[in-house]
Amino acid sequence: MVQLVKGSRKSGATRRIYLSLRDQITSGVYDAGERLPSSRALAGELGVSRTTVTAAYDQLISEGYITVRQGAKPTVTSEGRHPYTRPASQAQEPTPQVSAYASRAMALPKNISAEQAALQYDFRYGDIASSDFPKLAWRRALNAAVLAYRERLGYEHPAGNLALRRALQGYLWRARGIECDITQIIVVSGSQQALDLCARVFVDPGGQVVLEEPCYAMARNVMLATGAMPVAIPCDKDGMDTCRLPVPKDVALAFVTPSHQFPLGGVLPSGRRKALIEWAISGNTYIIEDDYDGEYRYDVRPIPPLWMIGQGRVIYVGTVSKTLSPTLRLGYMVLPGTLAEPFVRCKQITDRHSSSFEQEALASMIETGAYESHVRKMRRLNAERRTAFLNAMAEAFGDEVDIVGTSAGLHVVVWFNHLIASDEERFAGCARQEGVGIYPISRLYAAPTDQRAGFIFGYAGLPVEQIGKGVNDLVQVYRSKFRSA
Repeated sequence: MVQLVKGSRKSGATRRIYLSLRDQITSGVYDAGERLPSSRALAGELGVSRTTVTAAYDQLISEGYITVRQGAKPTVTSEGRHPYTRPASQAQEPTPQVSAYASRAMALPKNISAEQAALQYDFRYGDIASSDFPKLAWRRALNAAVLAYRERLGYEHPAGNLALRRALQGYLWRARGIECDITQIIVVSGSQQALDLCARVFVDPGGQVVLEEPCYAMARNVMLATGAMPVAIPCDKDGMDTCRLPVPKDVALAFVTPSHQFPLGGVLPSGRRKALIEWAISGNTYIIEDDYDGEYRYDVRPIPPLWMIGQGRVIYVGTVSKTLSPTLRLGYMVLPGTLAEPFVRCKQITDRHSSSFEQEALASMIETGAYESHVRKMRRLNAERRTAFLNAMAEAFGDEVDIVGTSAGLHVVVWFNHLIASDEERFAGCARQEGVGIYPISRLYAAPTDQRAGFIFGYAGLPVEQIGKGVNDLVQVYRSKFRSA
């Protein structure tokens, strides 16, 4: 007799019946050739519908455990008698044999922000305030995209929706002075995919990749997972020190953030820009220019992209994660023309294409001017947040801190003059216990440092009125745990 709790709800009942019968067959309760109850009889015994039992029997038939002839009861097959062995315990499962790529990826530090508990005052860089998202404008654009007439639904071109690429072509000219053909633009699922595609196209295991020091952690992780050998080039107040670049012929790729070095905030001056391009040309290598927050400039004029003087050596990467939302996973690349084909092929293999409806919605917002209007609004709101943060820090900490990278972007770096790098994790932990999120800069260095303690503060995710409150709670932690008042 099937052992099952009677009165089970229909949802899940089919699976419970299937599992119960399967276990009884494989454990010997039912032998090969033995008949099971009819679907009608079993349904009455268990108090469920006959349809529920029939569905369970159908699953057992498809897996070869039983066979059914018209007018006869289900019969246990000899072939299906011992096909399934239940693991003795989870602990006894063998270690999975994964690829070298997966092994390298799993060895990297795990930093999944979605797994962390929410904090009252979180200064995590990359977060955007929910209230900033243009909900009505996006809903209108997305509804129009979904409701638009189509003869059929099919796969998009790997390079991206044609309307969006045309819209981006005009936007990049207006906003960043980039003049390019639409065939040079590829829409990607966020700038992270752009970096991954660059690694796939250019980097073989063991190949050298130039990275800034400190560097955007996920850029370094992409290269390490690929098996690249990173070459860390120190950055100062003016960005990457190009005098310390290695011999270019041995380098597969270089990654830079020249308009607002992440995380220190330096702007690469013209002399270093020229030196970097000449270095790439001499070694026939390419440079990734990550313009991750190019829309945000407060005290300085916009800096022309490196792409404009790149002479075919620069891959420009942009994103809407800092203007709309990181949840949309939309970004774009501008490539030298000769690189379009290999990138399109690799993009197609990776995920076919980025989400079509969201691409069409973004295209509509750019074409109607709604996107640039939103960007101007965000620039104003985040300038207010920046001012509130700087004023609150000055009042709370005074000359005990130095703040850099304030002229652009959505984050700053705060150096604590009376703490050292080894204090960072403890300070961050104490702050988190009080509901304040701060993030050590040492995590972005390839090697340990003996410098002052530093933290990256993002301010775009908090309302203006909460920024000062968060700083006040932080200074209380600092005074009570690290330095007497």
